[in-house]
Amino acid sequence: MTGKQLVLDVLSGKEVERVPWVPYTGVQIASLKGYTAEEILKDGDKLLECLLESNMQYSPDGQPVIFDLQIEAEALGCDLLWAEKAPPTVCNHPLESDRDLKLKVPGPEVGRTPLVLDVMKRFKAEVGDTTALYGLVCGPFTLASHLRGTNIFMDMYDDPDYVKSLLKFTTETAKAFADYYIDAGMDIIGAVDPLISQISPDSFKQFMSEPYSDFFNHVRNRGVKSSFFVCGDATKNLEVMGATQPDCLSIDENIDLVKAKEVTDSFGITISGNIQLTVVMLLGTQQDCQKAAIEKIDQMGTKGFILAPGCDMPFDVPKANVIGVAQAAQDYEATKKVIENYTPEALNIEVELPDYANLKKPLIEVFTIDSATCAACGYMKAAADGMLDEFPGQIDIIERKITEAENIARCGKMGIANLPTIVINGEVKYISIIPNRVELKNAVAVKEVL
Repeated sequence: MTGKQLVLDVLSGKEVERVPWVPYTGVQIASLKGYTAEEILKDGDKLLECLLESNMQYSPDGQPVIFDLQIEAEALGCDLLWAEKAPPTVCNHPLESDRDLKLKVPGPEVGRTPLVLDVMKRFKAEVGDTTALYGLVCGPFTLASHLRGTNIFMDMYDDPDYVKSLLKFTTETAKAFADYYIDAGMDIIGAVDPLISQISPDSFKQFMSEPYSDFFNHVRNRGVKSSFFVCGDATKNLEVMGATQPDCLSIDENIDLVKAKEVTDSFGITISGNIQLTVVMLLGTQQDCQKAAIEKIDQMGTKGFILAPGCDMPFDVPKANVIGVAQAAQDYEATKKVIENYTPEALNIEVELPDYANLKKPLIEVFTIDSATCAACGYMKAAADGMLDEFPGQIDIIERKITEAENIARCGKMGIANLPTIVINGEVKYISIIPNRVELKNAVAVKEVL
């Protein structure tokens, strides 16, 4: 049985001979050929070269062609800030100052879409018989946020009808890009919507249930499988997400995988995840990665589960670590025997916390995976940065990225278990919830240090 068939069988609810392995090969694959993230996301030949190399080295059963949530936003007029080791970030929001700007669903000839479609077709011709290929679209809520900025969180309270109309447009855009990708040969369409973790179940029902049910029904009618990707602690939203009937929920390390599978099982859908990106895949050894993979396989069994990282892998994840996970999935018994006596080294880093009781200014700390690579983290960081305008020269803001080992230790010391999180003057204040401007302003003001 090919890896492709293995993935498709799991998504169809079948018990399989082994757990399938789907690495979320984003910009990390650029490192295999010495390119930057920007190079492979702008040059189709380089992207294809890295995809073929990663397919050979990582032995994936399924694989996304491109993991870039800004393709649709760019086609709709958003400017991008490019980076060497991360996907681009949106640096302006067309609807921020003129929310009534008339937008049209971009055609397949706009922006970088032709590049993406060309690489999809070429990669499909090379590995499409053996590897299940994922086409990833930017989810409606995150795309709406790209267009409107953090104002959308206030809009949800002040003008819900406007939000619904905007989401109707972004859903139509997602459906259009899904069609482009299906026509290019993609086997599975994933809607990647990191900001879903930042809203409540009631808000999901009010704004997202109808768009996502419509989206997944559209994909189903095209005859391909679907997946709903979410970042952050979306535990509270798993039920309402499952009710929209994707074929799979893809979750990150913030969520308890065993408990999440109870939810997906109740809906008869698959779950995918959720090896830790930083602590294990980026900073761990190959044996750490294999141990984590074996533990997931033992917990989940061989029905309704796809082994994967928690999200797209950071650029600097060592290729040996990714290969190690592939070995665990595809040669389970031998790998388990090799690591049966392996004990990971404890993270032993001393960190000194700020003297919160004697701050000269209010301090906002934003704990993130990395605001440059995680959309939810980026928007939470943007919300915090907005306070610089509200309190010019009166506050300090620090981003604590867990891509740095000392910030992992800092999270442990402060009891921070989920990301992104905002801490104000040492008090954990917003956990996987992006506050609107008024809420955050009030939280900072009442905590003001005299």
